[in-house]
Amino acid sequence: MTNQAAEPAGTEEFTAHSVGGGMALLLGLAGLLAGGGLAAAGAVTPGLAIKLTLIALGVLVGIGSLFAMGGLNMVAPGEARVVQLFGRYRGTIRTDGLRWTNPLTSREKISTRVRNHETAVLKVNDAYGNPIELAAVVVWRVRDTARAVFEVEDFTEFVETQTEAAVRHIAIEYPYDAHEEGGLSLRGNAEEITEKLAAELQARVDAAGVQIIESRFTHLAYAPEIASAMLQRQQAGAVVAARKQIVEGAVGMVELALTRLAEEDIVDLDPERKAAMVSNLMVVLCGDRAAQPVVNTGTLYQ
Repeated sequence: MTNQAAEPAGTEEFTAHSVGGGMALLLGLAGLLAGGGLAAAGAVTPGLAIKLTLIALGVLVGIGSLFAMGGLNMVAPGEARVVQLFGRYRGTIRTDGLRWTNPLTSREKISTRVRNHETAVLKVNDAYGNPIELAAVVVWRVRDTARAVFEVEDFTEFVETQTEAAVRHIAIEYPYDAHEEGGLSLRGNAEEITEKLAAELQARVDAAGVQIIESRFTHLAYAPEIASAMLQRQQAGAVVAARKQIVEGAVGMVELALTRLAEEDIVDLDPERKAAMVSNLMVVLCGDRAAQPVVNTGTLYQ
């Protein structure tokens, strides 16, 4: 049996150790004042050894205070700081305000605000091979700052590239208009398709610690070279659907007329006259133009 090493898990975000920066700032300022006071006191001290000692101590206290104050960070709402110590991830600061952490660490600022990205108008072929144009807008934000910084080179560019790839893949999977009844289409099932787009995009950008909040199509149309032909096809389909509804209504009206004539015993029609009546009613009800009636002044059979 071959043993395969398990793939190492990606870096996960955790909270970095930090304290409120207000007290650290006060202590740093107090250290600077103390260092300045020691240096001033050494300057007026008569003994040379004591003078040098006080001045050196004051300088060291001042430098130490400045160094300690280098650990202060201003974290604004909607931002985070990714903390590293000698190249090793030491956590993320998400608490806003003035915070203090180890001054030897580096702190990279990451925005956790909601962003949106709108793709350019893409020209692709749908599931039936018809060239179409579409564009989408994606609303997203950074959920895991550690992944965003360490797992991908540039998480913003990564989201933009994966968004375009997901939009192209969705367009290839589904037709612009479904020919079969009940089939999904880009135009007829926009809600379902955008949900599938959001799910696919979330799977693509999960490695970068990004959360997809919403995705929508902002442009959807046939390519110009086939737009006129597809418009004629849609118009023909609309005409056929309208004719079908007219015929169904006309058949119902004819059936109702024959039933009422028989129930009221108004006239007794033989099969040939019934057929003629049905033919005339269907022509009148289904014709494109108003019928021009011919008045029969004789009997029914003349």
